[in-house]
Amino acid sequence: MTITITAPGEYMADTQDEPIVGRRYQLEDATSGTGAQNRAFHALLGEYYRTRLWSYQGSGYNSGATFDEFRNLVKRKLGAGFESFVYAEIVDGRPVIRDAKTYAEIPEAVRSDPHLKELVRGRLKSWADYTKRERRTTMDALITEMIEVGVNTPHFREIMEGMEAAFK
Repeated sequence: MTITITAPGEYMADTQDEPIVGRRYQLEDATSGTGAQNRAFHALLGEYYRTRLWSYQGSGYNSGATFDEFRNLVKRKLGAGFESFVYAEIVDGRPVIRDAKTYAEIPEAVRSDPHLKELVRGRLKSWADYTKRERRTTMDALITEMIEVGVNTPHFREIMEGMEAAFK
């Protein structure tokens, strides 16, 4: 059910279904990511992590990557990636920490210096800040990758069935 709030205490149903009298509903803003998307993403991510079928560079089966490290790898590879960067630049013989919105904004001298480029750090976009579209795109890419690498556990199938039921 989708509704539009028209005035305090008033709404207009945007879909055919109406709320059921006596049932409690939790209202979520339809323009941002939903709680259902959050739960589905983390359930998928957890199942993918448990299978150990992923093979991101430096994070193979025996790499000892934690769940948080794995989540960050997925957000970087399949998600919105970095929202900004931090780098060190030498100014008048002293290191200075700077911010850049994109990697291209980092001075070429820093990007090409073998020592300074090791100090460049990206800030991953927080899942809480993803738009509904970014969440959907990331989850689609995650599901596609999981299927391609052969994830087919009972829990994965259960998650997929739950997601399919939610869209009917």
